[in-house]
Amino acid sequence: MLIEGGAYGTTCARVGCMPSKLLIAAAEAAHAARSTAPFGVHVDGAVRIDGREVMARVKGERDRFVGFVVEATGNIPAEERLIGYAHFIDDNVLQVGDHTRVHAKSIVIATGSSPYVPAMYRALGDRAIVNDDVFAWDDLPRKVAVVGAGVIGLELGQALAWLGVDVTMLGARGRVGPLSDPAIRRYAQQVFSESFHFEPHAQVEAATREGDSVHLRYRDSEGELREDTFDYVLITAGRRPNVDKLALHNTTLELDARGVPIFDPVTLQAPRHPVFIAGDANNVLPLLHEAADEGRAAGENAAQYRDANPLVKPLVRRAPISVVFSEPGIAMVGTRYADLAADSFVTGEVSFEDQGRSRVMLRNRGLMHVYVDKATRRFAGAEWIGPDAEHIAHLLSWALQMHLTVDAMLAMPFYHPVVEEGLRTALRHAAAQLQKDEE
Repeated sequence: MLIEGGAYGTTCARVGCMPSKLLIAAAEAAHAARSTAPFGVHVDGAVRIDGREVMARVKGERDRFVGFVVEATGNIPAEERLIGYAHFIDDNVLQVGDHTRVHAKSIVIATGSSPYVPAMYRALGDRAIVNDDVFAWDDLPRKVAVVGAGVIGLELGQALAWLGVDVTMLGARGRVGPLSDPAIRRYAQQVFSESFHFEPHAQVEAATREGDSVHLRYRDSEGELREDTFDYVLITAGRRPNVDKLALHNTTLELDARGVPIFDPVTLQAPRHPVFIAGDANNVLPLLHEAADEGRAAGENAAQYRDANPLVKPLVRRAPISVVFSEPGIAMVGTRYADLAADSFVTGEVSFEDQGRSRVMLRNRGLMHVYVDKATRRFAGAEWIGPDAEHIAHLLSWALQMHLTVDAMLAMPFYHPVVEEGLRTALRHAAAQLQKDEE
């Protein structure tokens, strides 16, 4: 029985992956149109951006993607679907809306997550928005403050800036997307500072509503007090699992500090219970491909669960991969720099500033670090910002999942001239570091 409290269509299609990429595509078109002169190609007059046309395409194509998901869900037999918010009566009984009670032998919690809005901004009404609200706009605003420099903040912040919106990004603790390598993070901070006003160490002291505007008082990265007024404050301060409506206090499930059932991340099972938790609701890896894998694994374990002989299989996770769809792109594969044991690895580096194909395209901004284990010579991970990062990330994730050594990777073909030759340079640098270490 599939129980859905809201509309079908998924976070990804409605307010996440797809509409954000539509907005980014419009922004990249605008940026490209402004950047032709260095090639000797001159566009007469200023680039004109029609915000209503931009948002009409974003929403129209978004609705098309949502339609595909709704159609697929509609193929599930009607007798196997219920509409309404569910909450637990006890460990095995769910009340759905005010109309149906479901007795279940096993349960999968896959309720997703929602943007978190700190208390400071809740009094701002419709002037404090989250990413969901951006895709309901009919037109582009004039000036926006983005609070939070994570993946969503960077993607939407740069896209809005390139579409002509005056953007100020207020980060915290020096964060730049998911990056943990200090050198890559510093480089990325410099790059994004060229697209919008970026304060990576800001501290917001006050946010007040003034008519249809928001007045912010904050300390910048140097500790100086600043004040400014914006049309909207876009809150991208993280997401929280949607478990507040489930009445989990009616169960014997053990909950963590967030109110989420404690579970085994390998099997997705709450200990000693036929309850499994998958996708953004468990907040392990809130990415669509990971959620899909978890949904399948949790569903199979729930379907095969028997009290007398519970058959619970572990989830085999794919190589870790994450991407920020900015320009240049950010990507991370494998073990983060911050999680590698000190002195256990060497770092290979490449700058894309003089990389051949990147320079040909005038997309020559970027810095990449690859990490190779000293003992096994295996590729362990990478963090970088650079052109075509989303595609190079897939090459590296495949190499990681196949447990390739740096030597095996360098034995693979690299066509000329392609951006991937930059990856080869980084791998060669890592191999040279290994050689020095052995000597």
